[in-house]
Amino acid sequence: MARLRRKACIALFLFTLFIFGAMMGLRTLKPTDGFSDLSPGVKLLPMIGGKMDRRSVSRDASAAPGEAQPGASNTKAVLSNSGPEGTIFYDVHIFYYTWYGNPNLDGKYIHWDHILVPHWDIKVASSYPRGRHMPPEDIGSSFYPELNPYSSRDPDVLESHMEQIGASAAGVLVLSWYPPGFADDNGEPTEDLVPSVLDAAYRHNLKVAFHIQTYRERNDQSVHDNIKYIIDRYGDHGAFFKYTTNTGKSLPLFYIYDSYLTPPESWSEFLTPTGAHSVRDSAYDSIFIALIVEERHKHDILAGGFDGMYTYFASNGFSFGSSHQNWKTIKAFCDGNNLIFIPSVGPGYIDTSIRPWNNHNMRNRVNGRYFETAQQAALNARPEIVTITSFNEWHEGTQIERAMPKKTVTRVYLDYQPHGPNHYLELTRRWAEQFNKEKQQWLM
Repeated sequence: MARLRRKACIALFLFTLFIFGAMMGLRTLKPTDGFSDLSPGVKLLPMIGGKMDRRSVSRDASAAPGEAQPGASNTKAVLSNSGPEGTIFYDVHIFYYTWYGNPNLDGKYIHWDHILVPHWDIKVASSYPRGRHMPPEDIGSSFYPELNPYSSRDPDVLESHMEQIGASAAGVLVLSWYPPGFADDNGEPTEDLVPSVLDAAYRHNLKVAFHIQTYRERNDQSVHDNIKYIIDRYGDHGAFFKYTTNTGKSLPLFYIYDSYLTPPESWSEFLTPTGAHSVRDSAYDSIFIALIVEERHKHDILAGGFDGMYTYFASNGFSFGSSHQNWKTIKAFCDGNNLIFIPSVGPGYIDTSIRPWNNHNMRNRVNGRYFETAQQAALNARPEIVTITSFNEWHEGTQIERAMPKKTVTRVYLDYQPHGPNHYLELTRRWAEQFNKEKQQWLM
C-alpha cells in the first residue's frame, strides 16, 4: 500500500507540474503566437440581438501623425489595441475639454475663474451669491486638479492627459469642439489646439472623435460646413477616429451636443439621402450621434436622419436620457430602428461651484460606488459603445482626471480620499475590461 501511495503522489506531482508549465506557457503567448489580432467575438460584432447591425468599431492602420491613412479596405475592425499605458478599448469613449487657461501660457486664467451662473428665476437668483472665482486658490470646481489650474496649451499637461486616458483604458477621447473664432460664453477659441491634441493622442495609440458644441446661429447648414472643415483638415490624421459599417465603409463619427435645438426637419436636409444638402454617400458621409434629453427626442433623432443617440449627463434622474432606468428602453428603440445607443456613465455630479442653486442635481461619488452603479446600468443595456462623462469637466465635478486634497483660507475642496488620485482611472480600466469581456459573450 505504501508503494502505491508513493506512486500516486509522484504521479499527482508530475501532473500538477505539467498543468503549471502549460499555464505559464499560455501566459507568455502574444497575439502573433498563433492567435488572431481580433479579439474573440469581434468578427461577430455586426450581429446584435439576432439581427444585422450596420455599425462596428474600427481603428485605422498605423501611420505617422498627419500622414494619409490607407483606404477603408485596409482598415481592420478591432476593439482594442496596446498603448504605452496598457490595453485600450476603442468602444470606450471619454469626453475631453481644452478650454482651460492660466497666466503662464495664456496671460490670464480661463474657465478656472468661471462666473457664478445666476438662476433664471430672479427671486431664486437673489438668494445666491454672484461674481466669479479668483484662481489659483479659488477655482470654478468643487475638486482641485493635481496639475493645479493648468493651461490646455501646456504640452506637459497634454502629455499627462493622454497618459491618464491611456491608463483608464478609454481608447477614444471625444474632443469638445467649436468652429474657428467661436468659443463658449466663458472661454476663448481653441480650434488651433486640435493638431496638438491629435498628435499627442497618436503618441499614445488613442483616437479622437469630435463633439460639436452649440454656438451662435448653429444650424444644419453650419454643421454641414463644420463637418467638411474637420474632415478636410484632420481626416487623414492617424488619430482621427472612424467606424466601419457592415458594408465596408470607414466613416468618421461625430457627437452633436444639444442637437434638439435644431428641428428634425432641418437636420433631415443634411442627414437624409434626399435632403437639400445631404452628406449621405458623399466624401463627407459620417456617423452622427445626437443627444437624447427628453423621451420625445428619440423620435426626432430618428426623423432627423441621425445614426444614433447618446445621453451625456452624469446625473442619474436629471433627464429622461440620463436616467439609468430608461437605458434598456432606449436601447430597444434603437435596435428596432437600426440606431446606435451610447449611454454615458459618470463618477458623480456636482456643479454648485458655478451653479450654487443646483444642489438637487448633485450626485455623491460614494467613493466610486456611484460610478460602478452607472457602469452596471450601461452593461445591462448591452450597448456597442459607452461614453464616460468626463475626463476633465471640472466645473460639473464629473472628472476622472487626477485630483488632490486642497484646503485654503476660504474653501475645502472635495477629493478622492481614502483612495489615491488614480482611483477613477483605475475604476474605469477595470470596468472597460469587464465591458469588453461581457460584450464578447453577448455577441456570440
